Amino acid sequence: MSLSFSALLSALPGCVAQGVIWGIMALGLYITFRLLEFSDLTVDGSFATGGAVTVMLVLQGCPTFWAVMAAVAVGILTGLVTGALHTRLGIAPILSGILTQIALYSVNLHILGNKANQAVSVNKYHLLLSLRDTGSAIVVSLLFAAVLVALYYWFFGTELGSAIRATGSNPGMSTAQGIDIRKMKVLGLGLANGIVALSGGLMAQYQGFADVQMGRGAIVIGLAAIIIGEVLHSALAKNNQNFAVRLLFVILGGIVYYLVMGIALWLRLPTNDLKLFTAIIVAVFLAIPQLRHKGYRSTKKANAREEASVHG
Repeated sequence: MSLSFSALLSALPGCVAQGVIWGIMALGLYITFRLLEFSDLTVDGSFATGGAVTVMLVLQGCPTFWAVMAAVAVGILTGLVTGALHTRLGIAPILSGILTQIALYSVNLHILGNKANQAVSVNKYHLLLSLRDTGSAIVVSLLFAAVLVALYYWFFGTELGSAIRATGSNPGMSTAQGIDIRKMKVLGLGLANGIVALSGGLMAQYQGFADVQMGRGAIVIGLAAIIIGEVLHSALAKNNQNFAVRLLFVILGGIVYYLVMGIALWLRLPTNDLKLFTAIIVAVFLAIPQLRHKGYRSTKKANAREEASVHG
């Protein structure tokens, strides 16, 4: 069966919409992964929590926007739990995130009424976005992303935001400057998982249901978006180190990731191999900076040898 380019073109808007939503998730992960340098695995659980809270509140008649804000609040609580496990009980970052993630599986089941999933129809409820209107979904998700980038740019320029960044950059020096790094870690984890829950709430609306497993592998997708965004930033805007620009490239990384996945599905690659394909994509983009650096060094050495031979 031949490949249809029209089918690919029709699928691209949906890939862009999902890419922006996952890019928002990556913005949350950016706080822990890049700013705090904290390996937080809570996100697989808090993403599903955001979706579950949003859908259940909408089903109970809560306005969709406030349902999403409630999801953000619950997401913040999940991050605070992980932070408390690490800072108060001395549990390693990865283990504290895993413990919270495991606990959230049961919590999310209870939120969903002890069901694995709950559907919410755009025909019955006023949702902010839906896959039935991908154009509107792209606009709404981009609006959320733009507001988040603006808030990030403002907050991390304040004294409190700078303290969080300093905590991840140099904990020893931060402590010497009187910064309570334990509080900064807890606050950063709370903010990060609140943003992750926000993206989960948007994704649940987009796909029309919340599932207890919807966050499975979220950290891999988030890391892929961050890494792809950083590689693209290095290639396209290396001289522009503005914080907001770097955040925008994280969103772009999410879009590029889902476009690549859309092309993979269009090429009819086995769906069972998509996780393998994801790992390969991340590995390739991780290797690009190193390969470029090696190529630069090899070229520099070759030029040096050529120059030496000419003068010799």
